[in-house]
Amino acid sequence: MTLSALHIAWAPMLPLWALAILGLATLIVIGLGLFARARGAWWRAGAALALLAALANPTLVAERREARPDIAILAVDESPSQKIGTRLADTRKAAEQLAAKLSALPGVELRTVTIGGNVLSSDDGTRLQTQLDRALADVPRHRLGGVAVVTDGQVHDLPADGAKDLFGAPLHVVVTGQRGEADRRLVVEKVPTYGLVGKPVTVSIRVEDAAVAPGTPVQLTLKRDGAAEQRQMVPVGRVVEIPFTLDHGGQTVVEMSVEAGPKELTLDNNRAVAALNGVRDRLRVLLVSGEPHAGERTWRSLLKADPSVDLVHFTILRPPEKQDGTPIRELSLIAFPIRELFEIKLDEFNLIIFDRYRRQGILPRAYIANIADYVEKGGALLDATGAPFTGSLSLYRSPLGRVMPAEPTGQVLEQGFKPLLSPAGHRHPVTADLPGGAGDDPSWGRWFRYIDAQAQRGDVVMHGPNNRPLLILDRVGKGRVAQLMSDHIWLWTRGFEGGGPQAELLRRLAHWLMKEPELEENVLTAQLRGDRLEIKRRSVRPDDRPVTVTLPNGETASVAMTDNPSGGATGELPVDQVGLYRLADGQRTAIAAVGPLNPLEWSDVRATDAKLSPFTQASGGSVYWLQDGTPEPRKTRPGRPASGRDWIGFRANGDYDVTGLDEVSLMPALMVLAMALGMAMIAWRREGK
Repeated sequence: MTLSALHIAWAPMLPLWALAILGLATLIVIGLGLFARARGAWWRAGAALALLAALANPTLVAERREARPDIAILAVDESPSQKIGTRLADTRKAAEQLAAKLSALPGVELRTVTIGGNVLSSDDGTRLQTQLDRALADVPRHRLGGVAVVTDGQVHDLPADGAKDLFGAPLHVVVTGQRGEADRRLVVEKVPTYGLVGKPVTVSIRVEDAAVAPGTPVQLTLKRDGAAEQRQMVPVGRVVEIPFTLDHGGQTVVEMSVEAGPKELTLDNNRAVAALNGVRDRLRVLLVSGEPHAGERTWRSLLKADPSVDLVHFTILRPPEKQDGTPIRELSLIAFPIRELFEIKLDEFNLIIFDRYRRQGILPRAYIANIADYVEKGGALLDATGAPFTGSLSLYRSPLGRVMPAEPTGQVLEQGFKPLLSPAGHRHPVTADLPGGAGDDPSWGRWFRYIDAQAQRGDVVMHGPNNRPLLILDRVGKGRVAQLMSDHIWLWTRGFEGGGPQAELLRRLAHWLMKEPELEENVLTAQLRGDRLEIKRRSVRPDDRPVTVTLPNGETASVAMTDNPSGGATGELPVDQVGLYRLADGQRTAIAAVGPLNPLEWSDVRATDAKLSPFTQASGGSVYWLQDGTPEPRKTRPGRPASGRDWIGFRANGDYDVTGLDEVSLMPALMVLAMALGMAMIAWRREGK
């Protein structure tokens, strides 16, 4: 709509200070003339004022104006909490009604903003102010007529420093849901990020429910890593500490749920999840070297270089059968604390390494049997064999033989060979992708001694000469055993023929034996990538079986897996639900948490007007409950009330664009000159009489 407006503009021909001086001088002269009652004084005054007016140069300006509509913002909350019951349908219906009525108002431009959040990847909750500020970035505030929001009132980004006018215009809120709603929810008060393996940690929780009296006992169900359920009673409204003992490194997922209450809006917030990462305080390693040799320092240097390892190292320098006549009182060697190490404190070690050890009468058979029991109960054993492994004093001929995967043939091959990765070795995380190990001719150096053996069980991950087993890994009971059928790995340390990845290999080997999660060879994992769940399965042998995924809502989906030669199979599943996804392939199981473990969006889903009311009042707006009806939008003048009993007001700002100008000078030069001369002549004539 085009409008027109008139006003006078001034374009002085002299600076304002000069006009002010001339005006003052003129007034003084006129005043003196009038005071003296001189003839013609009024005519001279008229001539002077006409000249001053001409110097001020007044112009009549006629503007052609194009009226600009006021902008009304309609924000529609479609966050996950709005999907409870009929809220979303009610919200959309109310939004349609408001949009139709706002569009019908003259001079109003409607902009609709959908408020929501990606709960799969963030824990921001409903970000009302953030998303509205983004939508208003290109809206001049002098054109904003008002903001109407249809929401359940659960907003999580309001200023914490007190109520204020958020947008510089009336803010109106229409609340969906019902007054006085009740809901039971489980709140995680405190959960540690890390915990020491074998040590207790505490998770603090609280059950909130306005429908029952504080202190009422309710049943809490606990499940750790998908294991059997544990139940206990907890009081409503009080913080309860739940103790756990982490029994393995890596992530432990604790699922908690509370029974349904008498009034429920959703059961999603009756569940909570705590993810605790188990770390080992110190890894205690016992290294027993049967005799000094060139490779002994390799083991010691590797283990001493790791700050997380406490190493206890003994070398048998003087076996009992050695008779050299030296008096006992002159021997300065430390006595081997057999009973303390292999009976009293055996279970305190995470890993036992025998390096070229042979039975010499130092370790009684009963203590060797203790080591075998230690492995079967969950311990770790590494046997780096040498020539003594083939004889009658071999550890294989002791109770340890029942946990060793390889049996010696009695032969020792003294010839050059390059260790090769087996097909299983290319897939096993201990040896897969070792630097220089690709192909049939690795770039690392040769070894020159091989202790021949036959693998009875376990996984052969490295081959020696003639494809004989060189490195064998096996699980025995709850523990793990590794055998290295050569004592020449020290040649790699010395850099012989370019050396090899001995540090990386031994590090991985030790960590696999101590059950570090990143080196598990048969494991199923899943991780969220965008809006897709990326599933990975690591296995020593090719496996392309599908994985069954149980979604948070109880539905199941089958995911096809594609195997690859590096020891893994991958698959993807599109996801749109927040919660725990359970994976199983018949042998392995896993749990994956999608989205935040305990989303802020579900922390409280009761409809409320308490959060937004202070901000609506600060802006001159109002709050209405949708159950009372949809308010009628109106246009209001600035400074007038912006809301009533059943209506909401949008400010009429009267903004416009100037599309053209017409200018007419009010003091044309010829007219001013004629007026001034005429008055001067009249004044001269009066003075001459």
